[in-house]
Amino acid sequence: MRFPLFRAVTYRQCRFLPVSRTSSHIPRFSASSLCAMSSSATPTGATPTGTPRPEKQAQKNAGKKEVKILMIHGYTQSGPLFRAKTRALEKLLAKTLAPISLLPVLFYPTGPNRLLPQDTPGFVNSSSAESQGGDAITDPADLPDTWGWFRKDDGSNSYRLFDEGMAVIAEAIREAGGIDAVCGFSQGGAMAGFIAAALEPSRPVLEGPAGEWARKLREANGNQPVKFAISYSGFYAAVDSLQWLYEPKIKTPTLHYIGSLDTVVDESRSQGLVDRCEEPLVVVHPGGHHVPVSKEWVMPLAGFIKNHASGQEAS
Repeated sequence: MRFPLFRAVTYRQCRFLPVSRTSSHIPRFSASSLCAMSSSATPTGATPTGTPRPEKQAQKNAGKKEVKILMIHGYTQSGPLFRAKTRALEKLLAKTLAPISLLPVLFYPTGPNRLLPQDTPGFVNSSSAESQGGDAITDPADLPDTWGWFRKDDGSNSYRLFDEGMAVIAEAIREAGGIDAVCGFSQGGAMAGFIAAALEPSRPVLEGPAGEWARKLREANGNQPVKFAISYSGFYAAVDSLQWLYEPKIKTPTLHYIGSLDTVVDESRSQGLVDRCEEPLVVVHPGGHHVPVSKEWVMPLAGFIKNHASGQEAS
């Protein structure tokens, strides 16, 4: 199935397409507004996670408004790996937003659930350790640096270890002193939707233990919503216990990147998340399951941040 209402766009066209034929209030960004942002940009550095700014960089960044964005990696990744894969995006964002005195500060936590080789998609156990005369991995130091935020239990249609993943998110938000936005890839894209929805003050939280993770999340962010959310190859979670996050629809402004050649997250799952957001913006890129970091695909992101970084949060 193809997306009938979307097509791939470049920063030269810079035209976001609405996902609803009935809505006449979907915001659009023109080519002149986005491309003008980059024409006068001068290089500047983004702040590495957990690293204090050098004195010169601090002086250069003086007077700029920080936009703190929580970056949530995908399944089988880690915070450092996700940062390595998006380093070009981080640098380009900082350069593009510098002329309008915005400084993106990106934080990259790592999920708490360590994954074994057999937990990774596509794993084929062609031979057992015993048949090779070897032993199974017992030393954690020898395990691959692959992590997840939750695990799907198909038998019960639930997410195992979900609360543990959200506890790490809450701690990361607390350590950052609160965040302005959230951005995620794949499983992290689904997490971005959960977090944005849970932080909306008008959304009732489930009572009892089922809603405890959301209450802790709100406390960590000072009971403030995020100003916007970004999903790369994210998806709708068809899990009964999480439907309160989608009903009513997510009010937080959202930007969704979808790869037209993505074979990992099916189009219908990404469309499911798009359909559960109010006035979402969608960019379809001609790639697979990854975060596009070239200039033509970062420019729409920069324009989206510019439009929402100083705007009013969702209620």
